[in-house]
Amino acid sequence: MNKPADISAAPRRSVVVQGFTNSVLDPDAPMLGPVENGGTIIANTAPGCWGPMITPRLRGGHEVTQPVHVDGAEPGAGIAIRIRDITVTALATASGHDSSPEGFCLGDPYVAARCPTCDALWPETHLEGIGQDAVKCDRCGNAVKPFEIVHGYTVVFDETRQVGVTVPKAAAETIARNAHHYAALPDRSVQHPILAFAPSDMAGVMVRMRPFLGQLGTTPSHALPDSHNAGDFGAFLVGAPHDYAITAEQLAAHKTDGHMDIDAVRPGAILIAPVKVKGAGVYMGDMHAAQGDGEIAGHTMDVAGSVTLQVEVVKEYPIDGPVLFPLLEDLPPLARPASADERARALRLAKGWGMDTVEELAPVSVIGTAADMNAAIDNGLQRAATLLGLSVAEVRNRATINGAIEIGRAPGVIQVTLLAPLARLDAVGLGDYAREQYNL
Repeated sequence: MNKPADISAAPRRSVVVQGFTNSVLDPDAPMLGPVENGGTIIANTAPGCWGPMITPRLRGGHEVTQPVHVDGAEPGAGIAIRIRDITVTALATASGHDSSPEGFCLGDPYVAARCPTCDALWPETHLEGIGQDAVKCDRCGNAVKPFEIVHGYTVVFDETRQVGVTVPKAAAETIARNAHHYAALPDRSVQHPILAFAPSDMAGVMVRMRPFLGQLGTTPSHALPDSHNAGDFGAFLVGAPHDYAITAEQLAAHKTDGHMDIDAVRPGAILIAPVKVKGAGVYMGDMHAAQGDGEIAGHTMDVAGSVTLQVEVVKEYPIDGPVLFPLLEDLPPLARPASADERARALRLAKGWGMDTVEELAPVSVIGTAADMNAAIDNGLQRAATLLGLSVAEVRNRATINGAIEIGRAPGVIQVTLLAPLARLDAVGLGDYAREQYNL
């Protein structure tokens, strides 16, 4: 882990992040920085999901970056995060649909892995050979596998990082024997590369690369395993038998929904995240090479990469979850800004019916999370209503005729995306981000 900076020092224009957490987002742990309001964060990120999932010493599903203190960020504010760049540095990765063998965890295989032979919780492990029994307990030498790949693949990427191809068994095993090289793990990452498992169940499949961050946000106000900083995965902590158990009320109060797995969180997008601790504690990780809506296999192509963000404090942010201003091309068709021709037609129609004008509208995407999809939709609708000062019924209508409900991740992350009254976004300090993003 990086030696923490003195946050009483003068804020810096940019902060470079090389270190990682032990997969727990802890508000009492030291932050890096401070970075100035409007400054830049540059980070080398480690893969999320599969690598940390087969590394029992890590206490969450990912290995995210050490959080950064943003000067002037206080609880109740927001942080606007402009995603300037995301670059995949991995040469290859592996992934697939998972199962959790019995006996290898205390309640939750993401959070509390154990060795069933010597009963060590969060055991130190090492790699011996390749394949799904390659992770061995340092204490007793037996295999420790809180997760197995039921159906999986190894994929290699071209030099331009535009396309990938899944490879057959012999190639996957060649890559597995040099897994750290092909995974391009950052120097301070402690995870075992999932490439060591050498899955090869669907060779010869081409994939397009469209990288984004599965984890991007701010530090929760209570220590949470990183993959559980959301309403769906976080529900697994409620009443859990391990040290990170919390109540449903604590989860709602403390999480910041940084684990979204929304494929629109990519270069050019603007994310607004809630601040629940002094300094915000901006962190990132779980970079994906590509993913369709829903991440329906449970996992996608997790990769190492580099990220550049610009961060800015938003005063008096009114909701407890994220808001996204996606790229224009990532908006649902009905939520895209009106063209000059469309607006002129609408204005003529309005005047014909005795109205002097029509609303100025701008796209916005409000994130909702909960234990299941229906509850996540309700959460997103309520957050959108609070943000915009409208009733939930009106948000439902607007999202129906001028937007869409989009799936971020099954089982419970969604986007309520709609054309919102620009005056309402101005009232909460977000209107100019919409103007910037969509050239309004």
